[in-house]
Amino acid sequence: MSIIDRHYHLLRRLHSLSGVFPVGLFLLPHLTTNSSIVWGRFLGKSEYGDAGVETFQHEVDFIHSLPALEIIEWTVLFGPIAFHAALGVIFARSGKVNVNRYGWNGSWRYAFQRMTGYLAVAFIFLHITSLRFGWTYLGLMPKFDTHHAASSLAVHFQQGEVGLLLAAFYLVCVLAIVFHFANGLWSAAITWGLTVSRASQARWGYACAALGMGLSTMAVAAIAGYSTLDIEAAQKIEDKMNQASETISILPVDPPLRGASS
Repeated sequence: MSIIDRHYHLLRRLHSLSGVFPVGLFLLPHLTTNSSIVWGRFLGKSEYGDAGVETFQHEVDFIHSLPALEIIEWTVLFGPIAFHAALGVIFARSGKVNVNRYGWNGSWRYAFQRMTGYLAVAFIFLHITSLRFGWTYLGLMPKFDTHHAASSLAVHFQQGEVGLLLAAFYLVCVLAIVFHFANGLWSAAITWGLTVSRASQARWGYACAALGMGLSTMAVAAIAGYSTLDIEAAQKIEDKMNQASETISILPVDPPLRGASS
């Protein structure tokens, strides 16, 4: 008997738990930040003309200002995601799909969970390596510039027909991840014994569906925002923000007053 068979139920629970928190930690703030290119125009304050560009740049600057960012990413986020992905592949390869017998509510949802899981693993790997190491995969992934956050993404999605295909690719992958997360959140409650009755499973299903719709809306808003952004105007705003940040960083610090107690 393999270690998977001996500790199957424990690994199932750890798999569901690692999917809820790391993926949720990655997905919720990530889509919120990316969609700020749209909602920032309504909720943010503008100093240079486009509050969406400014809000997104502020969010990116804040993330990259965190101390020990790489350690946080690998220990809190990427490591658990890799654990979840590895176990997910093992469970998916050992499971069986029977869409003809059980229909949509059972096997179809499980089949989509498997397919979107494979797509999520591939896309997250592409996304992480493109951000961290600059691997663009022949232009498939954007060359992200942290100092020109919005405009660098807009350039990627505004390359004529190629840009439309890239935007569609991104949207399909992100929506697949959203479905995988929302459906996994529903099944995690069953795995942990939180929703036992059919009525509780139905109620929780509505909540997960609402969360999935909200995340999907943010994904569509983000892709649409960068695909229609005025690139030149965004670059000017980002340049002004970068200049203002550099000015603040080089301002002299006033010496302490004489006689002041330490």
